[in-house]
Amino acid sequence: MLRFTPILLAIIYAIVMYRFSVWRTQKELSAKSTELADPRLKKLTDRLAASLEVARIPVYIYEIDPVNGLAAPDGRIFITRGFYRKFQNGEVTGEELSSVIAHELGHVALGHARRRMIDFSGQNALRTALMMVLGRFIPFIGPWIAGALTSLLAARLSRQDEYEADAYAAALLTKAGIGVSAQKSLFNKLDALTENRAGVAPAWLMSHPKTQERIAALERLESDWGV
Repeated sequence: MLRFTPILLAIIYAIVMYRFSVWRTQKELSAKSTELADPRLKKLTDRLAASLEVARIPVYIYEIDPVNGLAAPDGRIFITRGFYRKFQNGEVTGEELSSVIAHELGHVALGHARRRMIDFSGQNALRTALMMVLGRFIPFIGPWIAGALTSLLAARLSRQDEYEADAYAAALLTKAGIGVSAQKSLFNKLDALTENRAGVAPAWLMSHPKTQERIAALERLESDWGV
């Protein structure tokens, strides 16, 4: 029985962490966001909504400065204040911002938003279990190995989600008559917009695919669709 104690503790830890993470995330987003009210963007989101055959797509402004978009576990779509400010300043077009919204809708439709929260909790539990087990057999470096392994797993899962959400967004943008070009042009701006220096890191260590690889994947889709 003692042999299984780390695993049982990890499972209990994962369940508790999942519940707590969902509660904390929803509380944080609700406290720091308001629904977006921009007539220029509404015309574009209305086109997305029509393509999805829904009445509307509510988008919220999350009051933080880093440029980002995100999908909450409960299905809400958020654009950060920093990202919206780039649009207001003319650094990002409405079509480009709508491609972000379409991408986040992809995360919701494909179940990524909710699964990521579960994965996050599960990965923490796996890390805890591995640390306890490896720590017994490989003192000092065992916990480091456990952390590295779970980080690599998380990065790979996240990159796959991004490709899938990109493909969903491309299909939705094409159906809505907005097109994939806005998606690709935004990718070319992302490093500058986010002041990202991650491009020097190996792709397999990054939680998002490299920009050029994402663009290449979209171009393959366009070729397959004959766009």
